[in-house]
Amino acid sequence: MKIIPFKVSKSINETIVIQRDYGVDFYNHLHQHSEIQITLILKGEGTFIIGDSIGEFQPLDLFIVGKKLPHVFKKDTPLGKNSSCEMISIYFSPNAFGSNFFELPEMIHLIPILNDSMRGIKMNNVDKSILRKIKQIEFLNNFQKFICFLNIMSDLSTIENDRSILSSLTVNKQYSEEEELRMDEIIQFTLKEFNRNIPLEEVASLANMTPNAFCRYFKQRTSKTFVYFLTELRIGNACKLLSKKNELNIMDICYKSGFNNLANFNRKFKDIKGMTPSKYRQTHYK
Repeated sequence: MKIIPFKVSKSINETIVIQRDYGVDFYNHLHQHSEIQITLILKGEGTFIIGDSIGEFQPLDLFIVGKKLPHVFKKDTPLGKNSSCEMISIYFSPNAFGSNFFELPEMIHLIPILNDSMRGIKMNNVDKSILRKIKQIEFLNNFQKFICFLNIMSDLSTIENDRSILSSLTVNKQYSEEEELRMDEIIQFTLKEFNRNIPLEEVASLANMTPNAFCRYFKQRTSKTFVYFLTELRIGNACKLLSKKNELNIMDICYKSGFNNLANFNRKFKDIKGMTPSKYRQTHYK
């Protein structure tokens, strides 16, 4: 699989870049860049991968992704012609403000959230005033953007109890182009095919490796086995189906998520989520 080195487009007189992405899908390749990214989901639901963390996103979810941390936001397959997605992202490099800017007494309270961003952050229950600032920042002039950005960072730095650190590892290296392409191919394949049986030989062949070599390669770069990664994707899909209004029973959800028997599904679900599928449906049903 590959991690694509993504280049954030900015003009020579910008230190903060605001980007709005919308359409039928986001940029759905696993990628990394040298800027820190603050992303607010406005429309769309799907799966995120940030570092070695896998989870679900929905509208008004807010993420902070550190520099060089591989990530992807993969929107669920549209159910109808009107299905769309939208996000707004703020990109910035701490060094762009000067090497000692965030060490100033007035800025030092931002250091913890900048450090945490290296593992990825999901902000929960974000105040409406913060969401409003993020939505409005792209319409400001450069000076106003800078002030608004500092206000947003300061506000986010005060949220501690509702801040989830996502990845168990940080990434400090830029992957080679060959390695990035290989990683992305595996990720895209697994996101698309997780609901069927995937022989290890099949996925290893995408990387032009033997199964044993592929297992070592995958674990070295993700800190988890491919089988566990696949199980996390399947459980994530099951969680989406369990939390939505539909006619599917738990057996249906088990098979639609790629499991071939209910006992294994229940066991894996409880291992990862700490509760049974039935309990999850009771507590998360929308």
